[in-house]
Amino acid sequence: QVQLVESGGGLVQAGGSLRLSCAASGLTFSTYAIGWFRQAPGKEREFVAGVSWTGSTNYYEDSLKGRFTIPRDNAKNMVYLQMNSLKPEDTAIYYCAACSYGTGHGGNAYEYWGQGTQVTVSS
Repeated sequence: QVQLVESGGGLVQAGGSLRLSCAASGLTFSTYAIGWFRQAPGKEREFVAGVSWTGSTNYYEDSLKGRFTIPRDNAKNMVYLQMNSLKPEDTAIYYCAACSYGTGHGGNAYEYWGQGTQVTVSS
């Protein structure tokens, strides 16, 4: 049974940082691209960042480049989302998702999804 479990969310002041974690089990992790998505109240889910199955390519939503990074650790079956200089508009539920042999692009067909972790940025 494939499981993706996000953790690391919480409440942070604007300008602060958080590191989200995505722990994967039940799949051959090194063959999956991992993407991070978020959904704010009343808004559609949007792509945040992704890393290819090889780990060689990263994608970011344009407005987040320079603030967010997506390190990958295949030895631990983990992908992280390092978020710096957080803004109130980053408040959302953050989800990780997995795509077999994906590039990490937001348009990949992500097959498995986690339950999400809440990030709240106060002004």
